[in-house]
Amino acid sequence: MPDRSGRQYESRFAAFVLRLIAAASIFVLGGCTTLGPDFKTPASNWLDHWELSLHGLADTEQPDTELDEATFWNGLFNDPVLQQLIAEAQRANPQLRIAALRIFESRALQGMAGSSLYPQLQQLTGSATHVESRNHEMSSTRSLGSYQGGFNIGWELDFWGRFQRSIESADAAFFASVENQRAIQVLINARITDLYFSYQVTQARIRIARKNAEIQKRSFNITTEQFNSGNTSELDVQQAKTQYLSTLAAIPALEQTLVQIRNALSVLLGRAPGNLKILDDPNYELPKADSAKVAILPSKLLLRRPDVHAAAWLVAAQSARIGIAEADFYPSISLLGTLGWAGSSIATAGTSTLALGPAIKWNLFDHGFISNNIRVQDARLEQLIEAYQNTVLQAAAEVDNAAIAVLKSAERIALLEESVKSAERALEIANTNYKEGYAGFQRVLDAQRALFGQTDRLISTRGDNISAIIALYKGLGGGWRPRQASDLLPDTLRQEMKQRVDWGELLDSPLASPPDIMTQDIHKEAP
Repeated sequence: MPDRSGRQYESRFAAFVLRLIAAASIFVLGGCTTLGPDFKTPASNWLDHWELSLHGLADTEQPDTELDEATFWNGLFNDPVLQQLIAEAQRANPQLRIAALRIFESRALQGMAGSSLYPQLQQLTGSATHVESRNHEMSSTRSLGSYQGGFNIGWELDFWGRFQRSIESADAAFFASVENQRAIQVLINARITDLYFSYQVTQARIRIARKNAEIQKRSFNITTEQFNSGNTSELDVQQAKTQYLSTLAAIPALEQTLVQIRNALSVLLGRAPGNLKILDDPNYELPKADSAKVAILPSKLLLRRPDVHAAAWLVAAQSARIGIAEADFYPSISLLGTLGWAGSSIATAGTSTLALGPAIKWNLFDHGFISNNIRVQDARLEQLIEAYQNTVLQAAAEVDNAAIAVLKSAERIALLEESVKSAERALEIANTNYKEGYAGFQRVLDAQRALFGQTDRLISTRGDNISAIIALYKGLGGGWRPRQASDLLPDTLRQEMKQRVDWGELLDSPLASPPDIMTQDIHKEAP
């Protein structure tokens, strides 16, 4: 049988020799180098060929502008109450605060990564001794004191780019946290907008139900009077009563929905559940579809979405970790030094020592640990690339789904508006014919039911249209604005953190704006 252990040893020895030759070649020929792949923005080539007509909603003549917060909220709906709610959420929403705290966490991790470039105090030692002796016969006392101190300094040189890649990864993670905070701004603002209009739609449906209940109650009263006078049968009375009570029964469910929407809004605003009087306006009218700007911008806007940028930054952070793992193949070269001082009470002067020299640490026999760690990091990189591609695909699907919803809900609104007019006219004719004895009461009931149903469908479809417009702009990444460190957290929370821990200037110094990762211009220093 072949000697497997011998072959494994020869294989490991050959790998060791190759690594030794490679390391020597790099050290001699290239000096310091940076291992690992440089980041490349994952390509989504299908976007170049994707027809972003959005079912006829695209406006190719519209300039390529940003969908910032002002464009979204002020230009789209121009609703002062909505703007007030969004402003309050920006100050108090817990999810936004968590995202802000992750930015400061990433800042601290940046500082940890950057500190590796500088000399480190590895060990500090010191001691002091005091001895006192007394001669009772001579009545004399002698004292002796000695003391010594020193510290060791180690400075690992970044020959293979381990620390540089660590800094690169930390910077990318920081920028990802900034983009994530922006993405959460988009989600929170869009959610508040959607809930706000859902609340108004529900209120309108309640008003419609109550209005129809009043109409049906009058019919019930008329049929009751007709029955008491012997002009109609009890069947008409019971049918009128059934329809009237059925309409009333729909109101409690709508009122329950109203409270649930209000509570969801309260959570987003960082409030306890309770009344939001700012929402109650009996004269409120929903904005119509033609008053909203639903024209689309170029397809490149998809790649400006904060969540897409955050996904790309995570790829960049993981790409750098491959270089960190590869650096373990090669020796770590450090400059070591020792500085000490010692003295005693019986010496005229103290003594000092100074030692300085290089040190090499090299993991020669890792039994495949380093190679497998590199493979792990590469697999994680590929997972994040796939996650990035999935984020872009999901973004495109969100936009396309929202666009068709905007278009088709607008078509339904136009049809339902005509349907409501016809239902109103039908009810008028049915009432006239019933009073004049040309038709039975069933015609009146059918006309009332049709009017109530079509009116309710119309207001619900208008709400669907507004929700689709919100989803369209959210899909395009609209509705966020850059934030400075001073705006991310309330002053009370910032002061509480400073009292608990020394944060230095991390909570107050300006935030670096993420470079445009889609152009791979990411090698900029970030504070």
